[in-house]
Amino acid sequence: MKNIGFIGIGIMGKPMVLNLLKAGFSVFVLEKSGRSQEVHEAGAHVCSSVKQLVESVEIVISMLPDSPEVEAVLFGSEGIMQDLKAGQVFIDMSTISPLVAQKIHAELAKLNVEALDAPVSGGQVGAEAATLSIMVGGSANAFAQALPIFQAMGKNIVHIGEAGAGQITKACNQMIVGMTIQAVSEAFTLAHEAGVDLVKMREVLLGGFAQSRILDLHGQRIIDRNFKPGFKIKLHQKDLNIALATGKAFQVDLSGTAQVADQMNKAIAMGNGELDHSSLVVVIEKEKK
Repeated sequence: MKNIGFIGIGIMGKPMVLNLLKAGFSVFVLEKSGRSQEVHEAGAHVCSSVKQLVESVEIVISMLPDSPEVEAVLFGSEGIMQDLKAGQVFIDMSTISPLVAQKIHAELAKLNVEALDAPVSGGQVGAEAATLSIMVGGSANAFAQALPIFQAMGKNIVHIGEAGAGQITKACNQMIVGMTIQAVSEAFTLAHEAGVDLVKMREVLLGGFAQSRILDLHGQRIIDRNFKPGFKIKLHQKDLNIALATGKAFQVDLSGTAQVADQMNKAIAMGNGELDHSSLVVVIEKEKK
């Protein structure tokens, strides 16, 4: 099995590393990572420098908050670009701008390093259960090399197309998820104000055409008032801004996405940016007339 360097051990990255270890991969992480000791106890190798990490592996994976962090990991003063060698593969599983993903592909191609943009969907639950959906952009050759790695972390793995295709698909995913959370939040607020039992409403709706994973999981979160983050609202807002910028680039009107992005801006202004994106319902509850 190939050695893997993993950069970004956060809410999503930590369980992804643990699942790679369970699958038998040798995983190398940076000592400065906040959760490095936790994954070290599970079998990960800890590296004192980026150079040591890159020189120890065939494949480097990043799972970071946004485009600037990914660019810094690659092109910054301590970036991995200076240590990557021909034949290695860089896989970015973050959700970033498709244009940045294409830039990364182009720059790494100059080093004969393959790159894949491979954002994921499924949240913390999917990361922990190794059931993530993984949407991949890049060459068929790089995808074939990475497939066993993806299979250790996810179940629905699709090679979408060339560079940036994975990030375009993730932007579309986040649009659908955001608008569905908005719909569930509005429906639950209306039902609550009308005196309808939310537990019973959720139960019956899950058996009909309105059924969705968001209605199932986030509907329960709303009922329980459990907004502990699986996916922070500030990160979803970032993703919708990526979608809106991409829509502008392709001259596609994304008015529904813009409305939900505005609701998320309000949630952040209320101080709820660190809460789960299901907490969008709080904005609707506070705005009811």
